[in-house]
Amino acid sequence: MVENKAEANVVQSIEVLKSTINRKPIRYLLKKFSSKCRKDGKSRVEVALELFTNSRSKACWTCSKIVYPLVRWTLKRGGKAFGLDELKVKEKFENFYWRKGLVSVLQGISKFGVRRPFVPGAPFLVVWNFTQQCNLRCKHCYASAGSSGLNELNTNEALKVVDKLADAGITILAFSGGEPLIRKDFFQVLERANSYGIFTAVATNGTLLLKDTVKRLKQAGIGYVQISLDGAKPETHEAFRGVPGIFEKVINGIKNCVEEGIFVEVATTATRLNYLEIPEIIDLCGKLNVNWWMMYNSVPTGRGRFIIENDLSPEEREKLLKTLWAKLKLNIKPDVLSTAPQYARVALQMEEKLEREIREEIVIPTHFYNPHLHGQLIDLSEFIGGCGAGRFYCAIEHDGSITPCVFFPLKVGNILKDNFEEIWEKNKVFQELRNREKLKPNCGICEFKYVCGGCRARAYGYFGDYLAPDPGCIRNRDLWEKLVYQTHAVKVAK
Repeated sequence: MVENKAEANVVQSIEVLKSTINRKPIRYLLKKFSSKCRKDGKSRVEVALELFTNSRSKACWTCSKIVYPLVRWTLKRGGKAFGLDELKVKEKFENFYWRKGLVSVLQGISKFGVRRPFVPGAPFLVVWNFTQQCNLRCKHCYASAGSSGLNELNTNEALKVVDKLADAGITILAFSGGEPLIRKDFFQVLERANSYGIFTAVATNGTLLLKDTVKRLKQAGIGYVQISLDGAKPETHEAFRGVPGIFEKVINGIKNCVEEGIFVEVATTATRLNYLEIPEIIDLCGKLNVNWWMMYNSVPTGRGRFIIENDLSPEEREKLLKTLWAKLKLNIKPDVLSTAPQYARVALQMEEKLEREIREEIVIPTHFYNPHLHGQLIDLSEFIGGCGAGRFYCAIEHDGSITPCVFFPLKVGNILKDNFEEIWEKNKVFQELRNREKLKPNCGICEFKYVCGGCRARAYGYFGDYLAPDPGCIRNRDLWEKLVYQTHAVKVAK
């Protein structure tokens, strides 16, 4: 009965959106007014949003008399579909970055329509492997990073990348690697991104986060720092990272960021080598006053191909995700998230036992962000949930190559050689990743395919097919058992 009611709510909300915002005339006007206002230099939709949230009081005639009424009507209808009045919508989008994201949402409606799962007009997030250089030798490195900086973009090329991403309208740019802080021009490129109003982040191994460096990050406008920590004990973390004596450096790096008031996320890649230690890692993060802890899905790519032998079984992953959900429900620091799309499915299944009518809210954890969804907004999980590769985000390699995800080494173009916006709109790989109806069983026939859908990078890493099932899910246990058998057979043959 609960499932039928939820499905009815989803269908009703989608029909409301399709019957209003999804109309061709509305989509045409939204697309037409995504162009920049000559007087202001911002897109007309962004100017209209500033008027809507009272962030400004004046604008040109076109923005204030034509675009603003259209945008206001669109937001009111969209909010109504999910149980939000106009005041609540205004409060949400008073934040500059939320407005920037909403511009992308409206552009997505104009380009792709209202669809499940939703596709924005530009990636909400681009993760940039800024360098191949690294001072560590991590066993599970997806980039196979090391001492070489061959084929990396030079500073001028890197600045051009930022310019192109800004023109495309991305919301968040995360610098990764390798170790991005190694490059001498990191702060120059970071400041270029911040000058465009892009929310910036950096993923680092934490060993270079000295007090002066952290202060400089803060001054440069960094939004958050993600720091890798794969064990609560020095021996566990250092075995992963390949360099002895670095554990205390990482802990000090976390402390320095927290003390400087930077939003901190600690990232842990879960394998059989450390998953039993994960509750201790989360507790340690709590003591360090970390904001988020993120369990990264293990993906067989780069040096991480060893993960095939050390990956969690479906049963181990299921048990761990249930443990993480229980931790998140405690509502204490840190918030506990995961890149495993199955996390949302686990949360929904565990919550089904509770009476929805007496709950004040439900949290649907996704690896993109952790929204608190009130009332009918639970329906949004089917729009935003599941793997976001090529749909909510994409990645850029050290040489400018574009891939669906940093764990998904399938090149679809090059940002300096190709039209980035055209790739986002028309690339076949991206289009297929956005269509959950194309997924192969069991992911393709699962009732949770819209909130989960499996990790497409894991499907590609294990089977060379991004539409194949994710073998890490409990519902694909038979595939996992075949993989284990095949790996054992190969070892015996050798």
